[in-house]
Amino acid sequence: MSGCGRGEVECLIVHLFLYFIYSTESGKHRNIAEEILKIGNGNISTHIFTFRELAAATKNFRSESLLGEGGFGRVYKGFIETTNQDVAVKQLDRNGLQGNREFLVEVLMLSLLHHKNLVNLIGFCADGDQRILVYEYMPFGSLEDHLLDISPSKKPLDWGTRMKIAEGAAKGLEYLHDKASPPVIYRDFKASNILLDENFNPKLSDFGLAKLGPTGDKSHVSTRVMGTYGYCAPEYAMTGQLTRMSDVYSFGVVFLEIITGRRAIDNARPTCEQNLVTWAQPLFRDKRKFALMADPLLEGKYPIKGLYQALAVAAMCLQEEASTRPLISDVVTALEYLAVPPVDEGSTRHNTRVNSQTSDRTTGGEIDVRSHGACEGEQ
Repeated sequence: MSGCGRGEVECLIVHLFLYFIYSTESGKHRNIAEEILKIGNGNISTHIFTFRELAAATKNFRSESLLGEGGFGRVYKGFIETTNQDVAVKQLDRNGLQGNREFLVEVLMLSLLHHKNLVNLIGFCADGDQRILVYEYMPFGSLEDHLLDISPSKKPLDWGTRMKIAEGAAKGLEYLHDKASPPVIYRDFKASNILLDENFNPKLSDFGLAKLGPTGDKSHVSTRVMGTYGYCAPEYAMTGQLTRMSDVYSFGVVFLEIITGRRAIDNARPTCEQNLVTWAQPLFRDKRKFALMADPLLEGKYPIKGLYQALAVAAMCLQEEASTRPLISDVVTALEYLAVPPVDEGSTRHNTRVNSQTSDRTTGGEIDVRSHGACEGEQ
């Protein structure tokens, strides 16, 4: 794209952000959809819907079509007759600056970044003050629905499916961190943002908080702290300094949720168990207690070595010091192996692959269960 030497995503976001500030501060109202296409210079292929089309698709945004509700608006199931396609329609809250920013960022991010583990943006609507995003419909909902909000009628996720979901979600992050130019920091990695298709293949959704990562000799980007409590990396929460390792920490929290079936923050539990990471840290240091961390709904149906190594991966991602966490590419390497059904429970094949190939290239450390010693004060 001409004039965008630092990468299409970065160039477009800068242009649109300047447009957004100009239009809101001056009181001038231009057609945002036209502006997006103009700045995109032919690189944005998503469809522009009218509000009338989406009202028809969702039966006038009826409550019966409501799939869920979040901080930025509501999501409805819709049907586009012209393409014979089920879709998810996210209508952003029209009040406030944040909704507009999320809309612009998400349209650009998902129009220019494409991967099998990122949700597909089909189109958008910017009629008047409406800000609506149209995605592919993910029939199995979110990971949260199957892991943390599971109804009695739903079958709990088995171990293999959990590892498959973790692997795919990690590959989505890997694409953002290592393939996108400049790198993209997702900033809102959590179970409710991991959507599942009918085969439990995961896709990351909701890119409204995503940020372009540091380039050149910069080590971080400074930004206002945003995200979901319980998932934010400690250094980001304290300083506002955002790096790719911030996403790795959030991945560790979600991976721990996948293993344990516990929420990152659960105020219904005893005080000492309300924060998942705080509860898990002493247990990480005592291999004898690893089995206590497995989700009871698994009913013991998991490879014990796979459990040990999955917990080791989670523990490394949750290191207090960002520099000691593994790269997401190393996490993917480990999960690719853990997602393969074990041939023999007594085999040492898991240990060999994970310990030898998941080195942290920054620190020289390894994702290795043996690095976590006994827990002080734990009985």
